Amino acid sequence: MKKILVTGAAGFIGSFLVKALLENDFDVVGLDNLNDYYDINLKYGRLKSLCGIERDDVKEHDFCVGSLYPRLRFVKADITDREYIASLFKEEHFDIVCNLAAQAGVRYSIINPFAYAESNLLGFLNILEACRNNSVSHLIYASSSSVYGMKDKVPFSETDPTDHPVSLYAATKKANEVMAHSYSYLYHLPTTGLRFFTVYGPWGRPDMAPFMFIDSIIKGDPIRVFNNGMMKRDFTYIGDIIKAVVRIVDTYPHANEDVPYHIYNIGHSEPVVLSDFIHSIERTTEKQAVCNYESMQPGDVLCTYADTSRLMRDYNVMPDTDIDHGVESTYNWYKEWVS
Repeated sequence: MKKILVTGAAGFIGSFLVKALLENDFDVVGLDNLNDYYDINLKYGRLKSLCGIERDDVKEHDFCVGSLYPRLRFVKADITDREYIASLFKEEHFDIVCNLAAQAGVRYSIINPFAYAESNLLGFLNILEACRNNSVSHLIYASSSSVYGMKDKVPFSETDPTDHPVSLYAATKKANEVMAHSYSYLYHLPTTGLRFFTVYGPWGRPDMAPFMFIDSIIKGDPIRVFNNGMMKRDFTYIGDIIKAVVRIVDTYPHANEDVPYHIYNIGHSEPVVLSDFIHSIERTTEKQAVCNYESMQPGDVLCTYADTSRLMRDYNVMPDTDIDHGVESTYNWYKEWVS
């Protein structure tokens, strides 16, 4: 049985990934610093609902075991803590590491840039060093579609230039890819970067448009709609994201290459105009949105659109959940969460 570390385990993608890996017979250690970038209750809610981790059992640097899955151990810790990360890897002998821990958010990177340098750069370096010093067989890490910047050419291909990020968040994700390549080249550490495209679904982040729009429309509050609703996003349902990541974790095919380094887009590959996404929420909730239209915000991009042919070629997996089904599933969860 393979042992895997998932950092960011209380996050949106991380919590679903932990659950899926356990259901696929992995031995999982989940790690998260449980910071207050957004509602901490949502993070604890994910841990309890998806993984069986009770809030009162969570302690700093002390493992607790999930009631739903005895093969899950969770620890509250920060990837920026170099000494702790080094000792954890030395003691646990992980086969695979999936690093999803990061300071998220494009607009917040303008307000608090140092949080991104600490978590996304220093924290990621700690993970890289721990992997290469402890014979980890595969490091998978979260990148982002934001690395493509203000590209006019669509869809975005992994071979496209990514030299002009338009936010610090995007710059740190581009830096992660470059750092990973150096470790793959120097130490033959197999690394796979995943460029996620606008992930949404149940238990989603409250600072992202799908959650904010549903919340505001239900309450009758106005929503901020940038660029007059004409931006396009490759909204990708959480279930499709997890299916792809588990396949990559379980069937990594590239370890014998001279430089075992790979990048994959994970997106639905069907961009949706923001105004159409809002209309889908209106149909699902049977409520009318009150829209305040605003100009583009610093760090935003006009369109995201994933070319997923490489993902299909190597792993035979393709995100396919349509937007109406995804919105309905998110809304059904939302009604339970806020009640």
